[in-house]
Amino acid sequence: QVQLVESGGGLVQPGGSLGLSCAASGGISSTYVMGWYRQAPGKQRDLVAQIDRTGSTAYADSVKGRFTISRDNAKNTVYLQMNVLEPEDTAVYYCGAGPGFNVLLYRGQGTQVTVSS
Repeated sequence: QVQLVESGGGLVQPGGSLGLSCAASGGISSTYVMGWYRQAPGKQRDLVAQIDRTGSTAYADSVKGRFTISRDNAKNTVYLQMNVLEPEDTAVYYCGAGPGFNVLLYRGQGTQVTVSS
């Protein structure tokens, strides 16, 4: 059974940085695109960033230049480095995986990121 387990969320002040990681297990295909999504209270879930096995990436306009996604194929792990965080970045961040960009097949339980002074 495929599992995605996120870690690294927490509370950070505006302008600060935070890193998230997500470990995939359970036989997930190494060819899958992995990514991060987020959902703020009362809002829909939005795509934050995705990365494929070759390192090709896609980002939401709101995080370009501030967030960086990366992955370690050998460890089946994807990372999200978040810099210059803003209160608007506050949300539950979910790790996701699927057979292509914008195709979500598996999702983790989520980790809370709160940006507040």
